[in-house]
Formats: sequence, structure tokens, C-alpha cells
Amino acid sequence: MDAVSQFFGWLFGTRPGVIALVAGGIVLFLIISVCLEVKTRKRFKNHEKKEGDWDLFDSDDESGWSEFEEDNK
Repeated sequence: MDAVSQFFGWLFGTRPGVIALVAGGIVLFLIISVCLEVKTRKRFKNHEKKEGDWDLFDSDDESGWSEFEEDNK
């Protein structure tokens, strides 16, 4: 029980412990994101962009498009 207490004291009480905690969290979330990305690409591998599809980084020729009609003139 004393070893567990010392480990948590090192993990949260020292600079190398906190750096290891942050680095471990970054690695954990990186692994999760890669797994989810691979899973999504397997599911939608043959998806072609259609007329109704939208993209966060839309590459249409209309630059400066706005939802307000007055701004689009």
C-alpha cells in the first residue's frame, strides 16, 4: 500500500510525474483518435461527394459567400 501512495505522490507531486501524466494523456487520446479515424474510413471508404454534401473546408469557387443576400452582391 505504501508503494501505491509513493507512486501517486510522485505522479501528482513532482514535475516529472506531472509531465508523464500529461504525455500519457496525449498518447492515449492520439491512439483513440487514430482508431476512430481508421474505423470511420473503413465504414465510408467509397463515399463520393454529392451535390448536397457539405465540407468544413469547402473548396467551392465562391469565395466570400455569406448567408445574408446583401453581402453576396
